[in-house]
Amino acid sequence: MSSTNGAAQGVNLPALRNHNTALVLDLLRAAGADGISRLEVAERIGLTPQAVSKITARLRAEGLVTEAGRRASTGGKPRTALRLVPEAGHAVGVHLDRDALRAVLVDLTGAVVAERAAPLDLGAGQAAVVDSVVREVTALVGAGAVGTLLGVGVGLPGPLDHTRGVLHRVTGFPEWDGFPLRATLERALGPGVPVVVDKDTNAAALGLAVAGDTGESFAYLHFGSGLGGGLVLGGVVRRGARTGAGEFGHQVVHLDGPQCGCGNRGCVEALCLAAVGHGDFEEAARVLGTGAANLVALLDIDLVLLGGRTVAGHPDCFLRGTAAVLEQRARRVGEEPVPVRIAPGGGREVAEGAAQLLLAPLFGRGEAS
Repeated sequence: MSSTNGAAQGVNLPALRNHNTALVLDLLRAAGADGISRLEVAERIGLTPQAVSKITARLRAEGLVTEAGRRASTGGKPRTALRLVPEAGHAVGVHLDRDALRAVLVDLTGAVVAERAAPLDLGAGQAAVVDSVVREVTALVGAGAVGTLLGVGVGLPGPLDHTRGVLHRVTGFPEWDGFPLRATLERALGPGVPVVVDKDTNAAALGLAVAGDTGESFAYLHFGSGLGGGLVLGGVVRRGARTGAGEFGHQVVHLDGPQCGCGNRGCVEALCLAAVGHGDFEEAARVLGTGAANLVALLDIDLVLLGGRTVAGHPDCFLRGTAAVLEQRARRVGEEPVPVRIAPGGGREVAEGAAQLLLAPLFGRGEAS
């Protein structure tokens, strides 16, 4: 399988036709509007020119690929460049937060072509939340004049079962325990619209990994109405055996601290929310940095990315405070500090990542464990 970064090697086996097609599509997407020739594709992924010609002919017939002009050749006739057709397919990404819904419509390149946002009460009941999702998805698809809809990805707070699309005891909303969100949405949206459900932080981490410039191992820390983390290790989103990895906000750092919605006391989330409630964003950043330092020490990651609307409201404060704690830790152990950056996306990284739950597998980028 291809990794999140770098070209993977293809194999000429009929059983791996879809895998090789994904590799070709990924190269075409990376090439952008200028495109790439069939020979270059063959050289990059280790397939024969004949195999690449068969794959690209099929993709052209399906409307996913078209010509992008001709390139000069060092010998012989000019080569025809091919490019991806971004508008040939779309996906919807939905971020269900505890009190807000954001939905985006993206094309095959992941570019956002339409967006909607609405208030939401995750505690208003299952029917009300499902109706809200269906309403916003329907409005997006209608406004975007979508031809082929690949499906809908939903990111929301955990814990949940990503494989079955079933929610567990969402922190603060135990009434969702056991609710089959994926199956319910698929029935509500109608036939031919697959739905994928994942934790909000996992979705965001996938989207950031696909976009690149993150390295092979990083943590995405999302601070909005709650606090969670998404982990990419070795280029792969790590969900854990039960989609339980990345419960960053519920590490206890103060044994006698304030009560947390998860039932423990002194969780990073509870302390950060308490500090924000008092308007002390510097203290919230310091606590966030403490949790991040624990994560860096445990997993030896290369990068910490900060996101979520609370961070977006005070980016300099959180960036400065988190980096200061990581720098102190690095000095104590005689290492270079792990860099901290604000995640790109302007607060919609979860919704964009949720769309990648549908898109990434098409390009061989959807591996997770």
